[in-house]
Amino acid sequence: MPMETSMTFSTILALFSAMVVLASIPSVSVLTVSTRAATSGFIHGVFTTIGIVVGDIIFIIISIWGLAFLAETMGSLFFLIKYLGGAYLILLGIGLCRSKSKGVETEEMMNTSLLSSFLTGLFITLADQKATLFYLGFFPAFLDISEVSYFDTSIIIAIAIVAVGGVKLGYAFMADRARLLINSTIRKKINIAAGCVMIAIGVFLILKTV
Repeated sequence: MPMETSMTFSTILALFSAMVVLASIPSVSVLTVSTRAATSGFIHGVFTTIGIVVGDIIFIIISIWGLAFLAETMGSLFFLIKYLGGAYLILLGIGLCRSKSKGVETEEMMNTSLLSSFLTGLFITLADQKATLFYLGFFPAFLDISEVSYFDTSIIIAIAIVAVGGVKLGYAFMADRARLLINSTIRKKINIAAGCVMIAIGVFLILKTV
């Protein structure tokens, strides 16, 4: 396909605005990003955000190129991802509840669990196969799917990275700032609360209707 786009500036702006609004709505992903940043620092919020964005990009590509049937043919894989993701989050939550209160400096934790933050964001996104159907209904409002080009796809992915990533990073930054203003005793309580949240999210992923 030629490197040209059927998207106008107003279309791009409208799509960007819609994605920002949708990403800003309190959700499991917002809760997860905020939790990771509040308990482990901003960098963990960053890596969780990267995981979420990567998951979104996968679904965007599947949706734009008309591969909705992939969600059905890969149904068992989605089931596996859902259960693995849920179990992973439950383990993280248990770890948070049992962890000792740390000071502001958490470099050791950062060095050993940045990958876990990335996987957390990726799992909670990939575990929601309905995202494919959502994007299939969402994108036709902004562009003609039958006329989409590779360049259009690149633009949409860039929009998602800036819009979704930017909003989630904003949540991570605010959660991290709040973390720095509290003492170790309160931080321990927050760790326990955050652990319970992570466990609840994991249980939700496992039990929710496919």
